[in-house]
Amino acid sequence: MDREQTLKILNALANGVHPATGEKFGPDSPYQHPDAVRALFEAVRAVEGAGAPPGSTERKPAFPQSGAGSRWTAEEEQRLASAFDAGKTVDELARAHSRSRASIEARLVRLGKLDASAVTTQFRYPPKPAARQGA
Repeated sequence: MDREQTLKILNALANGVHPATGEKFGPDSPYQHPDAVRALFEAVRAVEGAGAPPGSTERKPAFPQSGAGSRWTAEEEQRLASAFDAGKTVDELARAHSRSRASIEARLVRLGKLDASAVTTQFRYPPKPAARQGA
């Protein structure tokens, strides 16, 4: 698995979204537990830092945005939905909310404003094989 795909999977999980289907995890999911979310964002930072030259102390931040990793509030979700309905692009919304593009797309899917098939940062796994009869 390449680094970019690893980062996409980790970002999706950290944002509470199933990486293959785009479905949001329920509140009882281990991926929604605050410590698990923090650990996933740390993993993203570690994977991104893995590309630094040996001996380099400079580390590319996983999320240069200040809002990354923080919980969405109802008020912020409302502002996001309103701005999206008004025609703002995902990139504009990411800048306005200080979050990653993947985070904005995942939240718009969760809010029912964007279809999971329209998400550009999502990746797809091949379909699972059908269950065998009589197994």
